Amino acid sequence: MYFTIIYKTIFFYFFIIFIYRILGKKEIGQLSIVDLIVSILIVELSAIGIEEKNESILLAIIPIIIIVSIQIIISYVSLKSIKFRNFVEGKPTVIIKNGQINFSEMLKIRYNIDDLLTQLREQGIGNIEKVKYAILENSGNLSVFEKTSDYPMPIIIDGKIDYFILKEIKKNKKWLDKILNERNLKVEDVFYAFYSSNNTYIITKEELI
Repeated sequence: MYFTIIYKTIFFYFFIIFIYRILGKKEIGQLSIVDLIVSILIVELSAIGIEEKNESILLAIIPIIIIVSIQIIISYVSLKSIKFRNFVEGKPTVIIKNGQINFSEMLKIRYNIDDLLTQLREQGIGNIEKVKYAILENSGNLSVFEKTSDYPMPIIIDGKIDYFILKEIKKNKKWLDKILNERNLKVEDVFYAFYSSNNTYIITKEELI
């Protein structure tokens, strides 16, 4: 009996390490809701596989493989489709804009003022008026940009234009088309483009090959 428990424990230890190598490296604080659910299920199924001394470990391995396969497919589709990614993982939420708290968005996501103030203090910010943007990421982390700082604004992600960002930087599609034309590029050729310090930086899909 003890040998079986030891054997299963060692097996699932290395099996889980292998599974997470397949899923990719992420810190705990960077896990999305979907990643967290998958992690919990893998741990629970592994625990069941160890505890069920008289059952084959295949009863735990097969569900884990199915879950990991589904997650890999979801991750692949998410890379290709922003709409699908937003549906599965949600979108970052702008909590503060130009020193003003967006209470309606906070209410939608059930994020309270105490959580906001705590996360601001953790980043050494005591005055909300100093904040240009505070964005609640899918992982639950709060990204804060002060008014005195200059930071990259993503205007194209995987061939899709972010019109909200264009509006924020007071630009339009005509301006963006001109920049792309100067470099003989189309929107769908761009993997990532961002605007910072009055300059536009572009990474094409060809550069990633």
